This record gives sequence, structure tokens and C-alpha cells, in this order.
Amino acid sequence: MVYANRDEAVKVVTAQEMREIDRITIEDYGIPGLVLMERAGLAVASKVREFYPDKKVLVLCGGGNNGGDGLVAARNLHNRGFDVKVFLAVEPKKLSSDALVQYKIARKFGLSTMPLNELLTHLITHHCLIVDAIFGTGLSRPVKGSLAEVFSLINDSDIPVVAVDIPSGISSDTGEVLGEAIKADFTVTFGLPKRGHLLYPGAEYAGRLFVEDIGFPAKLLASEKINVELIDIKMASDLILPRPGYSHKGDYGHVLVIAGSKGKTGAALMAAKACLRSGSGLVTLAVPESLLDVFQGRVTEEMTLPLPDDGSGMLSSKAIDVILNFAAKKIDVIAIGPGIGVSHDTEKVVMELIQRSSIPLVIDADGINSISRAIGNRQGTTGLFKKAKAPIILTPHPGEMARLLQGSREVEKNRIDTAISFSKETGAYLVLKGVPTIVAEPDGNAFINTTGNPGMATAGSGDVLTGVIASLLGQGSNPLNASLLGVYLHGLAGDAAAREKGEHSLIASDIIDFLPAAFVQLLDS
Repeated sequence: MVYANRDEAVKVVTAQEMREIDRITIEDYGIPGLVLMERAGLAVASKVREFYPDKKVLVLCGGGNNGGDGLVAARNLHNRGFDVKVFLAVEPKKLSSDALVQYKIARKFGLSTMPLNELLTHLITHHCLIVDAIFGTGLSRPVKGSLAEVFSLINDSDIPVVAVDIPSGISSDTGEVLGEAIKADFTVTFGLPKRGHLLYPGAEYAGRLFVEDIGFPAKLLASEKINVELIDIKMASDLILPRPGYSHKGDYGHVLVIAGSKGKTGAALMAAKACLRSGSGLVTLAVPESLLDVFQGRVTEEMTLPLPDDGSGMLSSKAIDVILNFAAKKIDVIAIGPGIGVSHDTEKVVMELIQRSSIPLVIDADGINSISRAIGNRQGTTGLFKKAKAPIILTPHPGEMARLLQGSREVEKNRIDTAISFSKETGAYLVLKGVPTIVAEPDGNAFINTTGNPGMATAGSGDVLTGVIASLLGQGSNPLNASLLGVYLHGLAGDAAAREKGEHSLIASDIIDFLPAAFVQLLDS
């Protein structure tokens, strides 16, 4: 994403939030809508000139203000000598008032317009560019019929597309494809990015995103009423805690990693190693005692704590008192879940820790699955986490999240609101892993991560993230900052690994190996 005049935190808005910014700008600040439309259209034309200076341009305009932006872009390009043709999705008399003004101006500049249904006769040449200004952010119903056919033909044509504000057919709030959508090579949006630009599949349809300044008051763009923002390199670099010259290992936290079971020892080792690579002073790996010899032969910097097991290489419920007694004396944060398996005993261990531990918890993987099984129909997650004595960070992937929600299958349809609602209701901090990863806090704010790549969709990647977040929490970051910096670092290390090894060959231990490079990049930014 390319963001114009990036000085403050980058907020991410819904369609309604952007409409409210637009309304206040016009009504309270006195900037006419036509002025905003003019600036928006000029911004689009500028990008077209920059990237496609020798193309014939076909501008598709709808009846609303998005179409007005397209008419401004068409007129500006025509005035600069481009071969421009405009196609209207509605009759001129049905244009919005501001778009109608721009239509009349465009006609005076000599631009002719045609109905959109005549577009197909102009798609026979590939030496052209399409500017999509049909719907913008206002679409709320599926695209059907002849218009859906036009969108499909555009996508099949291999003609480059520039979308105005958001590709037509994409939900501005969820990124969902509403029936049929135009797939753009890049999108020019205004003021702030929209949720649909960043959530899939909308992010894929938007292509490269440019966020342009068209004159909205900075105070409105930074409003605290907007509760979603990006985790970017500036935010992440500001969250790294300094390391005083006079310090020792005890200053950087002692993490207890409760992980592993028979057949799943690797998860434990990766989580512990990620803790160390993320800056922990001390890490103790707590494992089923029958597997201790396996771990002793593979750990180096980590210490180990044997825990009572059930005889099959999984934790026994008797482990809870050992954990609590050890943690009370030495530990700053507990991470539990990677590779522990799910059984009646693991359910009891996790549930007891939540209700009895006075030390912050990071719960992942089978720790989350144990919670889901334990709560069943007996009590909801809200009641469980309200009993916690210390902050809790949960790091589920979508499937685990659905189980936490007791069978809901709608997680991926609205990742942001799902995360916000869960965190507010339970009081737990939530790291909803996926594309993109969403961090939500109990105050009702959410954050969208901007790092990571498909190569990270590999076994153990989540175990590494657990270790990174637990490490940062143990070093003194608060739960929110540890989560924000943790997901960004994790993705940044994955991106560095992918550049060297490729996405197809990337494995979770590569992410650990590239954590040092990620820290260096952030500290140098």
C-alpha cells in the first residue's frame, strides 16, 4: 500500500465511517463536494498518466459520486491528449447532482459518452486501459445480470484496470465479492483505506493500493471514533522496548512454555526457540515427564521442567500444581498450547490456569481447543475469561476461533467485527490468525497486520508466533503491544525468509532464523 502524507496512525474505515467524514468535511468545514470530487478525479488521472502513459482509456462511470470521480479523471486525461471514451451505466438524467455537473463539464470539453452496454465492441483491442468508476464503496447488493456479464468479460480480457476508490462489486466493509466484481491492477482510494481493501478476497481484487490525500481534515482522519487501524512498520518500530546498557538476563523476562506431547515435540521446541530469538532472557520448557529425555537431547539455551503426564505422553491434571508453584517463584509469562494434544486432563490444566494463575497467559492451538471442549454447553467463553486473574492473549486460527464461538462458521466472512466482539465480551486479547491477522483488545479496537505471505501457511508457524508474543510480553510490553509487535515481527521474518528461500520452500523454523533480520529492519527504520 502506498499512503500519501503518512504522519499519523493509519485508520481503516467502513463505508459509513467514510461517508460521515465526507459529510462533515462538506457541511461543517465548508469544502464543497464538487471540490472533493475534482481532487479525487485528478488523483486517479495522475496515476493513470504515471503507469499507463500510452494507453487508450475506457472510463466506466456509474450514477453516483464514484462515477463523478471517473468523469473528472476522463476529462483530465482527454485534456492532456489521451484517447478517452466514457461509458455510462445510467442515463445522464439519473446521475447524482455532483456527477451531473461533471458530466456537463466533460461534454463541454468535447468528451462523448456511450451507454455501458456498448463497451463490448471496444474491448477487441488490448492496447487500452479500463478505469472502473461504477460503484465505489456504496454497493450493498449483489451484482447480477448483464452488468455481472460485463464484469466477467473485463476480467477475462487481460486489459489492465484502475479502480476508483474500490473495485466495483467488492464490499467495502468485508472484502466479499458481491455477485461479480472487477479485478483491478491497482486501486486509487481517498483519505483512508477501507476494510474491503485489506480483507480477502477484496485485497486480491484491489491490486496495488494507493491512498490519496484529497483534502479531508486530518482531525477527521485520525478520529478516535474509528476503531480499526493498520499495524505498519512505523507502529511496530515504535513498540520495540529499549535495552539499557546496564542489564542482565533477568531484566528480559522468564517465559514458561507448556507444550509438546508424544508425536508433537517439534511444536514445543519451536515455541521455546522463538521466545529466545525474540529477546527473552530465560525460557523454561515444561513438558510431559515421560518425554523429558527427548527434549534434553535437543535443547541448548532452554531449560526444562518435567510435568506429570498421563502415561501416554500427554499432560496429567496433576501438572497444574507443579506449574503454579514453579511459576509463582520464577516466571513472568506462561505460554500454553503448542502440541499438548486435547484430552480431559489437558482441559483441566488449561481451565485451572485461566482461573488460578496470577501470571499473564498466552494460549494457542491445543490450549484453545481444550477450552472449546471444556466449555461445551456448560458455560460460555465470556464467563470463563471474566474469572481470569491476569491478562490473557488467545491466538486462534479461524477453525479454532469457530470452535471457541461454539460452532459459528461465519469467522472468515467478517474477521474484524468477529474479533472485536469476542474481545469486548470476554476481556481477553485476541490474535485472530489468518489473511490478514487481526488483533483485537477489550476496549473495542482492532488492528490489521500488514506483513506475512502464503509461504507462512505451514506447520509450526503458529507455534513460532506464540513464542514471539510470549517473549515480548515477558520483556515488559503490555498485552496489546506484545500482540501488535509480535504479529508484525512474525510476518516480517516470514517475508524475509520468503525472499531468500521462496514461499514454496518456507518452513516454520525459517521464520525463527529470520527473526534477527526482522528486528534489525525495525530498529533501522
